[in-house]
Amino acid sequence: MTVAAESAASAASLVQSVDWLAIAPPTITAAVGLIVLVADLFVPEHRKRLLGGVAITGLVAAIVMLVPLRDGDRSTFCLTTDPGVCSYTADHFTVIVQLLVLGGALLTALLALADTRQLPVGEFWFLLLSSAAGAALLPASRDLATLVVALEVASLPAFALVGLKRGDRLSSEAALKFFLSSVTATAVMLLGVSFVYVTTGTLHLTRIAAALDHVPGRLDTLAAAGVALTLVGFAFKAAAAPFHFWVPDTYVGAPLPVAAYLSVVSKAVGFAGLILVTVIAFPGYAHVWGPVLAVLAALTMTVGNVAALRQSATRARSAVRLLAWSSVAQAGYLLVPIAAAAYAGGDRIGSTVAYALMYAVVNLGAFAVAALVARTKPLNRISDYRGLAAQRPLVALAMGFFLLCLAGLPPGVIGLFAKVTIFSVAVDAGLGWLAVVMAVNVVIALYYYLQWTAVLFRAPEGQEDQEEGAGAVEVTGHGELVTHEAPAALTVAIVMTAVLGIILSGAPQLVLRFAAISLF
Repeated sequence: MTVAAESAASAASLVQSVDWLAIAPPTITAAVGLIVLVADLFVPEHRKRLLGGVAITGLVAAIVMLVPLRDGDRSTFCLTTDPGVCSYTADHFTVIVQLLVLGGALLTALLALADTRQLPVGEFWFLLLSSAAGAALLPASRDLATLVVALEVASLPAFALVGLKRGDRLSSEAALKFFLSSVTATAVMLLGVSFVYVTTGTLHLTRIAAALDHVPGRLDTLAAAGVALTLVGFAFKAAAAPFHFWVPDTYVGAPLPVAAYLSVVSKAVGFAGLILVTVIAFPGYAHVWGPVLAVLAALTMTVGNVAALRQSATRARSAVRLLAWSSVAQAGYLLVPIAAAAYAGGDRIGSTVAYALMYAVVNLGAFAVAALVARTKPLNRISDYRGLAAQRPLVALAMGFFLLCLAGLPPGVIGLFAKVTIFSVAVDAGLGWLAVVMAVNVVIALYYYLQWTAVLFRAPEGQEDQEEGAGAVEVTGHGELVTHEAPAALTVAIVMTAVLGIILSGAPQLVLRFAAISLF
């Protein structure tokens, strides 16, 4: 009887009590994705657009479930032997990044709802929601196994989304490049994770941090190699140089809403992973990852801005490719506070989160305007934006505002304040040389952002150029329907991002307060 009682007590201790409220945002997103996939089998073709409404409703529900988590003190899937060590934690950092990820997915859904004529509707919504569920899971992950799984759940559907244009050579080529380069980065990261596990004997981030403080001398080199290699997978998702080479071709070949999604949500996943492994798991090896990330930050912003500058000088310049290189440069700025955390402590991480929130709003707004222009100008060249102020003055003003925010110029006050915050973080951490590199890059970026802004307000091109552009549509065989009416969903996306940008510029403390508080 005693043995039976002990066995029952032991079995009971192994039973996990799941905090369903804590895991609600990614769970709801994944569940709605499955519902859409099954419904797609039964919904007639002329009602497929209803699936988009279901997907948007699911994303809104997931965002609403973040409200009761705002206190940031819930954890689940904890060790039965040590309840303080958990695999899933819904703290302030998790809630903020999940808001960014799910909000970005919602705006992407609005862009896609405006025009999914070339895409298989059911598959698109399922893949988008699946990727968003993985992206929402990652910032809550507190062990390396869950981090890797979340990263792959976010990435694998993204490969399919990029290649979802059936019969489009550019889309298929972009998906293949994205897949092969991502698989390589993941393999390197898994090698690093195995090194870390060998040296520490655990996968939980807090336990790794404690174990790395007492690594035997003979294993120190192996641990340092594991730390460096683990960063590779997240640096790839963040589009940090030299792991950025997939970005331009992938953005251009992917459907435009997917490119917008990758520019914000995929980048948020990469930076969330970098923050978790550096600040929580590897603080004892800051002397390894700090200099590496500082160099990567300088290299990334320089490569992105120089390539964007060259792109702006070409005759047939692509707006999407320019936004792609711009996103690489912005990734360099986002890396600065993470590198500074190695020298001045993890409190500096809030600056990355604040900058990411600003960037997500204005970059998605720029992509929304690009999606509107692409409805009548499928080639989406910078020259296609000439005279936009005469045709759609409010849209041109919104686009000009987004570009000025990215450049860090008034009236894009939130962009200016976010860049100043990054500057101060670098200087306070003793990284003066990195602040100088950033200042030079900001000046470089002004040229192509202001050049694009000026194009919006130039006089429209002549009738000959318009006919040439129309002829290009026929030659490329896109089969686009030329329309001058902006879809309601696309209009909502532009208005939402513009209003959010204006609010944040009027009250930048709503975002910048995260730069001054500890998120963990």
